[in-house]
Amino acid sequence: MDLFSFVECANRTQSLEALFDLLVSCASEEGFSEVAYGAVTFTEPLRLPGHPPPMVAMKGPPEWCRRYLERKYYAIDPAVRRTPTVSGPFLWDELGQQCQLEPGEQRVLDEAREAGLKHGISVPLFGPSGRVSVVAFASQFDDANPQYHVSRLNALAWHFHIAFAEIVRPSASDCDRRMTLSEREKDCLRWVGEGKSSWEIGVILKISENTVNFHLKNAIRKTGTTNRTQSLVKALRLGLLEVSGAGTAAQAQVAERAA
Repeated sequence: MDLFSFVECANRTQSLEALFDLLVSCASEEGFSEVAYGAVTFTEPLRLPGHPPPMVAMKGPPEWCRRYLERKYYAIDPAVRRTPTVSGPFLWDELGQQCQLEPGEQRVLDEAREAGLKHGISVPLFGPSGRVSVVAFASQFDDANPQYHVSRLNALAWHFHIAFAEIVRPSASDCDRRMTLSEREKDCLRWVGEGKSSWEIGVILKISENTVNFHLKNAIRKTGTTNRTQSLVKALRLGLLEVSGAGTAAQAQVAERAA
């Protein structure tokens, strides 16, 4: 399932359980079938049953999930601790390379690997009033390449997060409903959804990289977000991008205009 199909399904989903199942299904297609969602700096009132704060939803090896929650590993998990300090997704494989881990932190990583979580990606999710949440993806495959999947999983995490917020706190304001994007802004965002860089988008649309960045900055400003991925997700959520027929049709429309 591509991102656009995920958006369409998520927009029709009205429960946390169904939305989380959808996220797990899409992440599994990338080889990252173990997923957790948590609120790092606040308490989220809506959680799946049996998930004490800060966890909201969690899918993984049952014994590992039980141990993680019972022993409150989230309090010493280096991936959780690092989440509020970085602005973008990071790989668990790099945690020990970037700083000296405490014994408890290293134990959590070692036990996670022993439980079958061979590689992982954490996506920090920032909201208003200092709210920080996180979606963590883990793979049970030794040969998984998290770097290859990080862009797509980042986009999935952000859309899940925004869709979840709409379930908990519906907030479609009059300002949001009046928001519009130019055709070029839409074109650039569509290709962001396909994982393209500014340079690649410029080649596709036959415009300069600086012009691409100009349109993306405008889209970010209009949607009230902080980066291109968030802007794409919000634009999709608000129906500002035409995605009927999923991403393939959208690509064809953009390519036709660029020809």
